[in-house]
Amino acid sequence: MEFTGVIDVTKVALVIGAMAFLVSVITEALKKIKWLDHHVPTALTVIVLSLILCPLCFVAAMCYLKQPIEWYMVFASFVAAFIVALTAMDGWERIAALAERMIPKARK
Repeated sequence: MEFTGVIDVTKVALVIGAMAFLVSVITEALKKIKWLDHHVPTALTVIVLSLILCPLCFVAAMCYLKQPIEWYMVFASFVAAFIVALTAMDGWERIAALAERMIPKARK
Protein backbone atom coordinates (compact mmCIF):
# COMPACT_ATOMS: atom_id res chain seq x y z
CA MET A 1 0.00 0.00 0.00
CA GLU A 2 1.41 3.34 -1.00
CA PHE A 3 0.61 6.63 0.72
CA THR A 4 -0.80 9.02 -1.88
CA GLY A 5 -1.24 12.07 0.32
CA VAL A 6 -5.02 12.10 -0.07
CA ILE A 7 -6.90 12.12 3.22
CA ASP A 8 -9.93 9.85 3.40
CA VAL A 9 -12.18 11.26 6.14
CA THR A 10 -13.90 7.93 6.74
CA LYS A 11 -10.57 6.28 7.51
CA VAL A 12 -9.62 9.11 9.85
CA ALA A 13 -12.96 8.77 11.67
CA LEU A 14 -12.49 5.00 11.88
CA VAL A 15 -9.00 5.36 13.38
CA ILE A 16 -10.15 7.98 15.90
CA GLY A 17 -13.10 5.81 16.90
CA ALA A 18 -10.94 2.71 17.25
CA MET A 19 -8.35 4.59 19.29
CA ALA A 20 -11.06 6.10 21.51
CA PHE A 21 -12.48 2.61 22.08
CA LEU A 22 -9.03 1.26 22.94
CA VAL A 23 -8.37 4.14 25.34
CA SER A 24 -11.79 3.63 26.96
CA VAL A 25 -11.20 -0.09 27.48
CA ILE A 26 -7.73 0.42 28.96
CA THR A 27 -9.05 3.22 31.19
CA GLU A 28 -11.82 0.98 32.52
CA ALA A 29 -9.24 -1.73 33.24
CA LEU A 30 -6.99 0.77 35.04
CA LYS A 31 -9.91 2.03 37.12
CA LYS A 32 -10.04 -1.43 38.73
CA ILE A 33 -6.77 -0.53 40.47
CA LYS A 34 -8.06 1.08 43.69
CA TRP A 35 -5.10 3.39 44.31
CA LEU A 36 -5.11 4.73 40.76
CA ASP A 37 -8.88 5.21 40.79
CA HIS A 38 -8.76 7.19 44.06
CA HIS A 39 -5.69 9.34 43.37
CA VAL A 40 -5.72 10.02 39.62
CA PRO A 41 -8.71 11.63 37.91
CA THR A 42 -10.17 9.55 35.10
CA ALA A 43 -9.87 12.45 32.65
CA LEU A 44 -6.13 12.66 33.31
CA THR A 45 -5.77 8.92 32.79
CA VAL A 46 -7.57 9.20 29.45
CA ILE A 47 -5.41 12.11 28.27
CA VAL A 48 -2.14 10.41 29.26
CA LEU A 49 -3.19 7.14 27.62
CA SER A 50 -4.15 8.98 24.44
CA LEU A 51 -0.87 10.90 24.37
CA ILE A 52 1.03 7.62 24.69
CA LEU A 53 -1.02 5.34 22.43
CA CYS A 54 -1.71 7.65 19.48
CA PRO A 55 1.93 8.42 18.61
CA LEU A 56 2.91 4.78 19.21
CA CYS A 57 0.15 3.49 16.93
CA PHE A 58 1.08 6.11 14.33
CA VAL A 59 4.73 5.06 14.34
CA ALA A 60 3.71 1.39 14.17
CA ALA A 61 1.41 2.08 11.21
CA MET A 62 4.08 4.05 9.35
CA CYS A 63 6.62 1.28 9.94
CA TYR A 64 4.12 -1.30 8.68
CA LEU A 65 3.42 0.81 5.58
CA LYS A 66 7.18 1.44 5.15
CA GLN A 67 6.61 5.18 4.93
CA PRO A 68 8.95 7.92 6.15
CA ILE A 69 7.95 9.77 9.31
CA GLU A 70 8.08 13.55 9.12
CA TRP A 71 8.02 15.90 12.12
CA TYR A 72 4.60 17.33 11.24
CA MET A 73 3.11 13.83 11.16
CA VAL A 74 4.27 13.24 14.73
CA PHE A 75 2.81 16.62 15.72
CA ALA A 76 -0.47 15.67 14.05
CA SER A 77 -0.55 12.42 16.03
CA PHE A 78 -0.37 14.44 19.26
CA VAL A 79 -3.21 16.68 18.06
CA ALA A 80 -5.18 13.55 17.18
CA ALA A 81 -4.47 12.24 20.68
CA PHE A 82 -6.44 15.12 22.17
CA ILE A 83 -9.33 14.42 19.80
CA VAL A 84 -9.21 10.76 20.82
CA ALA A 85 -9.17 11.76 24.50
CA LEU A 86 -12.20 14.03 24.08
CA THR A 87 -14.05 11.29 22.23
CA ALA A 88 -13.15 8.72 24.87
CA MET A 89 -14.18 11.01 27.75
CA ASP A 90 -17.36 12.55 26.44
CA GLY A 91 -18.02 11.59 22.85
CA TRP A 92 -19.79 8.29 23.45
CA GLU A 93 -22.32 9.88 25.81
CA ARG A 94 -23.06 12.61 23.29
CA ILE A 95 -23.47 10.10 20.48
CA ALA A 96 -25.81 7.97 22.60
CA ALA A 97 -27.87 11.02 23.59
CA LEU A 98 -28.11 12.14 19.97
CA ALA A 99 -29.11 8.65 18.82
CA GLU A 100 -31.74 8.44 21.57
CA ARG A 101 -33.16 11.77 20.48
CA MET A 102 -33.03 11.13 16.73
CA ILE A 103 -34.00 7.46 16.40
CA PRO A 104 -37.77 7.10 16.70
CA LYS A 105 -38.92 4.73 19.40
CA ALA A 106 -41.47 2.01 18.74
CA ARG A 107 -44.92 3.25 19.56
CA LYS A 108 -47.11 1.21 21.86
